[in-house]
Amino acid sequence: MNGLHDKMKTLRGSTPQQAPRRGSRASMSHVAQTFLRGILVAVFVLLPAMLLPGISQDVAQAATLIALISAAVVMAEYAAAYPGLIEFRDAKPYNRLRFGMIVVVVLALTLLQRSIATGESDALTATAIWLAGAFDFSFSPMRLLVLSLPQGLPVQHLLNVMASATLAFIMCLMGVLVFIATMFAGYWPAKGSSFNVWINLPNFDPTKGVDVVQRLERDSQVNVLLGIILPFSLPVLLRLSSLLVQPITFEASLTLVWGVALWAFIPISLIMRGIAMYRVAQLIRAQRRRIAEEEAAVPLPARSAYS
Repeated sequence: MNGLHDKMKTLRGSTPQQAPRRGSRASMSHVAQTFLRGILVAVFVLLPAMLLPGISQDVAQAATLIALISAAVVMAEYAAAYPGLIEFRDAKPYNRLRFGMIVVVVLALTLLQRSIATGESDALTATAIWLAGAFDFSFSPMRLLVLSLPQGLPVQHLLNVMASATLAFIMCLMGVLVFIATMFAGYWPAKGSSFNVWINLPNFDPTKGVDVVQRLERDSQVNVLLGIILPFSLPVLLRLSSLLVQPITFEASLTLVWGVALWAFIPISLIMRGIAMYRVAQLIRAQRRRIAEEEAAVPLPARSAYS
């Protein structure tokens, strides 16, 4: 029992913080942050529908409903005292980096589609087209995505999909590099702070199966492998799904923005999750090593001559 207690203490690092007292300054700040997160998520969901031209009233109403539901889920998750669905809730700036990355990608794709729809030529469009030409080689994820579209589409539309996918993919890769840089710089997890696995990984049971470090390392490898495979396998699945349902053409600008953004973000997000879980495993291993060294440094009490 003592070994299991030490294992859990090493894993969690510290006990969960107590909820702030109602009416206190910390409680008011937590409520304000929760509402701010919900408002940011709602604005993010509505952003493409507000900026793209030619959006119908039905589509705008559907986007508003999805924005309200997304904001309510995020506010309920962060307002709860106990963890639920969102991982790394108390390990900033992991979620902030991911949210900022998807916001930048969606905003860039929206501005790109807006400039193409209005016939304007700007630096973003020129950069996207140049990147599309640079990454237009055999077996590239962007080219596989274009090849998965139905035949007979205009060449300009295929070039648009290629440019959008390349721009989104490169921006997501830059987001991963920023996250890795924050880890090497010591900003994640923050120096001097404890990492609570129960709060930040609510769906991970530390007492189940083999050693927790081995499970974290195994799950991190699976996530990174899935993130590498998905950009190549999603176009194949898209091609196969067209045999059963109506094929996706991305001809609607709003569908193109969200479809390409999720196609690029989900695999990169899995890679980031794998890197984060591997980092947590290394932290637990280092903490166990420090505890073992401290116990070894404590001298044993001298035995009595009559013992």
